Amino acid sequence: MGSIFEEETYLIPPLSDYSYSFPNPRFASDEGLLAYGGDLSSTRILTAYRNGIFPWYSEGDPILWWSPDPRLVLYPENFKLRKSFRRVLRSGRFTVTFDHRFADVIRYCATVPREGQNGSWIVPQMQKAYIRLHEEGYAHSVEVYKEGELVGGLYGISMGKAFFGESMFSLVSDASKVAFKALSDVLGQRGYDFIDCQMRTDHMVGLGAIEIPREQFLDELEATLQKPSHIGSWRELIWEYQEEGK
Repeated sequence: MGSIFEEETYLIPPLSDYSYSFPNPRFASDEGLLAYGGDLSSTRILTAYRNGIFPWYSEGDPILWWSPDPRLVLYPENFKLRKSFRRVLRSGRFTVTFDHRFADVIRYCATVPREGQNGSWIVPQMQKAYIRLHEEGYAHSVEVYKEGELVGGLYGISMGKAFFGESMFSLVSDASKVAFKALSDVLGQRGYDFIDCQMRTDHMVGLGAIEIPREQFLDELEATLQKPSHIGSWRELIWEYQEEGK
């Protein structure tokens, strides 16, 4: 079987080397493959996110740009906190930081094995591009520690009052859930509208994410990008689990 690029090239246009514009995602297929090529410069990646588009491709393929329909999002107030997970949070076994070890988080996301998945789409070029975006104040990480050791985390991009989640990892049970809970709480406190989870996974649905039509996502994205962005380091952020109602 050929690659996605080989099967779909005739349906999608290449991006220009002389422009950062993208095709209108409102007219993309439900699968969402919108364009190919271009580069992973900060300007192109941020332009993509502002238009509801993200890069996702495998080693050996050209850069592929996506905007699927439906879109998976989590509204911070809808995070599902199950009883068993409440006990994990109450235990105090985990501690959390923000933006302390971005490069380590993205490296773990790229290398930790995942059930039913061979290899990783977080190829070295992607790692380099997002580390640069972190240095520029757009990409952020959440780190989870157990007994002082990094055991889980996630990373993504923040613009307006939207957070575009990219990937997460766990070396021990529940570590990525703790990272996502911490992120959701902090973003809720900061008035964020939603976390973009891109495409459906049972794990994210179990945490409260829902699928919405791409048209709705793009409308909500346009509105949230009009709001102030938190660009720069998030190292000063502190999160501790607080029981609801306290």
